[in-house]
Amino acid sequence: MMLSDKVLENLKNSSWIRAMFEEGNKLKAIYGADKVYDFSIGNPEVEPPEEVFDALTEIAEDQTPGTHRYMPNAGYPFVKEAISKKLSNKYGTDVSADNICMVCGAAAGLNVVLKSILNPGEEVIIFAPYFAEYKFYIGNGGGEPVVVETDEDFNIDTEAFKKAVTPKTKAVLINSPNNPTGVIYSEEQLRELADAIGEMEEKFGTDIFLLSDEPYNEIVYEDRELPVVFNLFDKAIVVNSYSKSLALPGERIGYIAVSPEIPDCATLMAAIIFNNRTLGFVNAPAISQRLVAKAVDASVDSGIYKERRDLLYNGLTELGFECRKPEGAFYLFVRSPVENELEFVKTAQKYNILVVPGRGFGRSGFFRMSFCIDIETIRRSLPAFRELAKEYFS
Repeated sequence: MMLSDKVLENLKNSSWIRAMFEEGNKLKAIYGADKVYDFSIGNPEVEPPEEVFDALTEIAEDQTPGTHRYMPNAGYPFVKEAISKKLSNKYGTDVSADNICMVCGAAAGLNVVLKSILNPGEEVIIFAPYFAEYKFYIGNGGGEPVVVETDEDFNIDTEAFKKAVTPKTKAVLINSPNNPTGVIYSEEQLRELADAIGEMEEKFGTDIFLLSDEPYNEIVYEDRELPVVFNLFDKAIVVNSYSKSLALPGERIGYIAVSPEIPDCATLMAAIIFNNRTLGFVNAPAISQRLVAKAVDASVDSGIYKERRDLLYNGLTELGFECRKPEGAFYLFVRSPVENELEFVKTAQKYNILVVPGRGFGRSGFFRMSFCIDIETIRRSLPAFRELAKEYFS
């Protein structure tokens, strides 16, 4: 075959999320969109906050020469300054604009960072369940993913983590609030992880980065406080996106922020900026950067998602389904009533219900549901779930 063997292998294991999303589109064409209950993809139905539309209008009317030309590969200085100010206030520690690189969303940011820090064959530890694309991103950087199981409540198992660390371990990738579980890692858990990383660095004489993927950091419930990784880890890199916090997934805009505590931080930033360019992103979109600068303090109302969470969580658990209540993000990760969740997923499709099998996130026996959809769709789905539940809980 003329194509890459690695890519062909990856195609066999490509996203269950997209597969179920496409299946949902087929069912909608047959039965009508109002009779299909698609919980497959995290594509926010909520519109961006008003500040975003005000900023877009202002940007569209601005005919200042040079507005749409190239800028530095790391992004406009004034945009990075706006983000620097917000992060410094939020974190309670100085985050220089020189330590920020604007990127084409968190996916691009993760690929840029991994390409910058990994040598061929070095390992990145991820905690299962994990975002489905992480393994591919690590492979893109020439690394090897190492999966560590979380406990039954999806919390970090520090002892399991330490057993997985080897001299080749280069980074640990965390995601909190987590996709697919909605779990927020507590400060206590992260302190234990930081201590474990320090212990392993001393044991092997290596340096291990903590890479924190934070696109859901503005979508939290019950006023949960998110621990600040820059205050807990001495080699922390944050990757963030405005896809969720400003409901702009199609605009592909985010940033990388590097802790000033990292030794030779300037060289790391130079590598990140270089890879941002040479991986083909070149720079984050000019309009999206300007938009972020003007709406940097805005965010979607997480209460909108909380209403959807409560409706779906209460509806499913009352029917007998088991699920840890999400503390953030907009997903439920539900235990399948049968061991093989693929069997359950197929049965659910008989009722026009689209959910994603947990094996796509590294944890079989569960299924993921995205509730960032129209609340009326959730309401209409509950009778279908009631009929589905009768096949397992009657």
